[in-house]
Amino acid sequence: MAKQPGLDFQSAKGGIGELKRRLLFVIGALIVFRIGSFIPIPGIDAAVLAKLLEQQRGTIIEMFNMFSGGALSRASIFALGIMPYISASIIVQLLTVVYQPLAELKKEGESGRRKISQYTRYGTLVLAIFQSIGIATGLPNMPGMQGLVINPGFAFYFTAVVSLVSGTMFLMWLGEQITERGIGNGISIIIFAGIVAGLPPAIAHTIEQARQGDLHFLLLLLVAVLVFAVTFFVVFVERGQRRIVVNYAKRQQGRRVYAAQSTHLPLKVNMAGVIPAIFASSIILFPATITSWFGGGTGWNWLTTISLYLQPGQPLYVLLYASAIIFFCFFYTALVFNPRETADNLKKSGAFCTRNSSGRANGEVYR
Repeated sequence: MAKQPGLDFQSAKGGIGELKRRLLFVIGALIVFRIGSFIPIPGIDAAVLAKLLEQQRGTIIEMFNMFSGGALSRASIFALGIMPYISASIIVQLLTVVYQPLAELKKEGESGRRKISQYTRYGTLVLAIFQSIGIATGLPNMPGMQGLVINPGFAFYFTAVVSLVSGTMFLMWLGEQITERGIGNGISIIIFAGIVAGLPPAIAHTIEQARQGDLHFLLLLLVAVLVFAVTFFVVFVERGQRRIVVNYAKRQQGRRVYAAQSTHLPLKVNMAGVIPAIFASSIILFPATITSWFGGGTGWNWLTTISLYLQPGQPLYVLLYASAIIFFCFFYTALVFNPRETADNLKKSGAFCTRNSSGRANGEVYR
């Protein structure tokens, strides 16, 4: 029976409407995220905090502020950002490899993934409480920053911890809603929105420098070309894939006979995406942030030294950051793509790889 053009049009129209609703939901969620980044924690002097961040330009605190979308510079309830969730995800995913009960839970399908996600939420709560307590107790004791906390005491500590933990848990929930009701990758979208939020003022500042003659026009043009080239290269690598031809033999199911078919299995060049860079940042930010808060007191000189070595641009920071990205790239790729599991699934469906004429197992071919 021939397809009716009217039905195809209605189906396409319905798909566009669904996409529109999802995009509007994402936009609304990001607006809520940006509004929340301007809600301050009670009891902090914003002027003293601005002075502190001005002194910390080019340090790990400025990078943490970038990932939080400027929430740290405003002492917002979103100052912790989504980093506790990312750290908890790293820990849980590592445990799924080395801890057998979690490994078995992962194989249970959707129900197992829901339980693992619940454990990740619990881990996020614990890490958020730990980090918020560190920040709340460290702020009044920072050297040279007297007056940062207006009325230090239990009331401030309790309010700050509750505000920061609530902000992180809300961001985690918001990211999950974007994943389910939006266009997916909710956590990555929130991180991306936080970073992009600082681009307009940075671009305006750069253009103003060029207009006043502080920045040469050719240098500005070179920066624009480099940005375009890097973006093009990232998109090129992200879209790169290797297609392995997979054949299905002629088979019969019940009274139906299916002819032999041929398709392909796309293997992306960058299966891990941006996740390794995010994981590496969270790993480096966590100890460096702790040393930044507590490294200035008497008897803590060794923490101050560690903090200095972990500043962006330092050789140790670059080495650790690059090594962490490489490690998590291998680790996360092994998590999202298991050659043996893929080969077993194809074998169960009666498929085989064309490149497997040598008699090797399908799993070896996919590697």
